[in-house]
Amino acid sequence: MSKEDLLLLDFWVSPFCMRVKIALAEKGLNYESKEEDLFGGKSELLLKSNPIYQKVPVLLHNGKPLNESAIIVGYIDEKWPSPPLLPACAYGRSQARFWADYIDKKLFDATCTVWRSTGEAVEVAKKDFIKVLKVLEEALGEKTFFGGETFGFVDIVAIPMASWFYASEKFGNFTVEAECPKLSAWIKRSMQRESVAKVLPDPEKVYDFVVMFRKMQGIE
Repeated sequence: MSKEDLLLLDFWVSPFCMRVKIALAEKGLNYESKEEDLFGGKSELLLKSNPIYQKVPVLLHNGKPLNESAIIVGYIDEKWPSPPLLPACAYGRSQARFWADYIDKKLFDATCTVWRSTGEAVEVAKKDFIKVLKVLEEALGEKTFFGGETFGFVDIVAIPMASWFYASEKFGNFTVEAECPKLSAWIKRSMQRESVAKVLPDPEKVYDFVVMFRKMQGIE
């Protein structure tokens, strides 16, 4: 696979971009990454490639744009089927998509609401966030990964969010490990994968970004 075929419009701290990079790494695909300036001015290529949402990630495959991270990960899995990211059976695939959808609808917002909140609202946001984590912990159960023994689709969708947990822990004054030990152990297992370790930024750097972003938003 030559680099010219795959171009990712990227932003280093976006967990949604991280998903795509992990999926590409799991498939052993080479790609070129182009960092977007989301605050200073989005590139013409981004605006043209994702005119509806004007958001990253966008994966251009042979010049054709693909949008929305979970959809892009699904495309990568279909286009390059080995090794598979989704279960072999239709029921297993539908379950994986359900949990990916739950993560998309609940997890990132819950994470961010903690550090976006001030005063008494922080406690409420923290409780909501932990509730979402506990639902995921129950879905994980005693399994090594969400799909069973192998790292797959749901893990790829979920693990990038973990790089943002530290910021929420700092502002919410709690730890994910104390609240959800099994989920914390899954994070550590996932971080041992080269595809994840190389992609996820240092949580301290994410925290610094959050502090800067709060100032930009006038949250003190």
